[in-house]
Amino acid sequence: MIEKKKKIELLAPAGDLEKLKTAIIYGADAVYFGGEMFSLRAGAGNLSIDEIREAMDFIHEHGAKGYMTINIYAHNDDIPLLRDYLAKIREIPIDAFLVSDPGVMSLIREAMPDAEIHLSTQANTTNYLTAQFWVSQGVKRVVAAREMSLEELHTMREHLPDDIEIEAFVHGAMCISYSGRCLLSNFMAGRDANRGACTHPCRWKYKLVEEQRPGEYYPIEEDGRGSYILNSRDLCMIDRIPDLADAGIASLKIEGRMKSMYYVATIISAYRAALDEYLADPESYVYDERHFTELCKASHREFTHGFYYNKPTDKDQNYLTSDYTREYSFVGLVRETDPETGLTTVEQRNKFSVGDTVEIFGPRTAYYEETIKEMYNEEGEPVESAPHPQQILKIRFDRVPGEHFIIRKKK
Repeated sequence: MIEKKKKIELLAPAGDLEKLKTAIIYGADAVYFGGEMFSLRAGAGNLSIDEIREAMDFIHEHGAKGYMTINIYAHNDDIPLLRDYLAKIREIPIDAFLVSDPGVMSLIREAMPDAEIHLSTQANTTNYLTAQFWVSQGVKRVVAAREMSLEELHTMREHLPDDIEIEAFVHGAMCISYSGRCLLSNFMAGRDANRGACTHPCRWKYKLVEEQRPGEYYPIEEDGRGSYILNSRDLCMIDRIPDLADAGIASLKIEGRMKSMYYVATIISAYRAALDEYLADPESYVYDERHFTELCKASHREFTHGFYYNKPTDKDQNYLTSDYTREYSFVGLVRETDPETGLTTVEQRNKFSVGDTVEIFGPRTAYYEETIKEMYNEEGEPVESAPHPQQILKIRFDRVPGEHFIIRKKK
């Protein structure tokens, strides 16, 4: 058995600056983010150069790390733009760069010879020989392809130097194509998934048409509602942390740079609690089902363990719908509290009203329930509801929440 590391990193997605700060506040050891160019999540908010500077200052002030994704597969016309971009960010103390393209890797080395390189999952590393090759090129961490089993990851770990780390996805959307190397979006919508513009056609509904019968569409499933034949369930490994540790994985990666701030806070809180319990006493650790219940309060699809234990079957697909389950609404974010008045300043995110029973949770703080009894607008006038986006309110709670706490309501 591989010796367990004393520290296993919890790595969170950061689609914009607010999500990045939320991930750190809610317990992530590290975050990965993209700039405004050259990242595989062009639809995320991403960070400007000034925001990257602010982000890295915030990250390091909290004792965490920040990894920047430059993981597109570059075309010729990307190269001069990327070279100029790297020159602008070279002085920012980014902890590592996530890269898949060897040419991009060489440009980063040219601009920042001491930069730490992590090999993106887009590079399709599925065996230890490939990992060893990239280590010989100076890579310090390998992000495993999602198609690897725990047994394969264990073998890879045994064939790598002790100072080389393995990072693996443990939660979030699964790509139907091999580690994200998909051409469907390019073919069907003219948007290149490998340059950050995927339209997610794997989530679309499909029917069958026969060549000699144009215009006659047949549902692939007999129930007549069509079929989401490429629609994978989401990955969730919160119940298998000991197995991930035994495989020698150093970083547990959460997918979701396109997700909301509420999603990031909820998922990171759940994994943080479960991981801390495991690290505190690995030998006596018992999984607590409440952590899974908690993460399900963020929007999600049905879950799977992916490829970790076996090749996926029909049980790992959802043929009926690509919709999310959304049982809770994110209704408010605590901005500050006033000890003198006992009132809490809340920024509204979705409508709620006096009389509503809500759940409140915070960084490393389990949720508790409150019923909203009195609420005031910025002028100090009592109000019965908060219908306006990002409306600022003053609320009196029985138990005063902390700054950055989140308020949610069951639908």
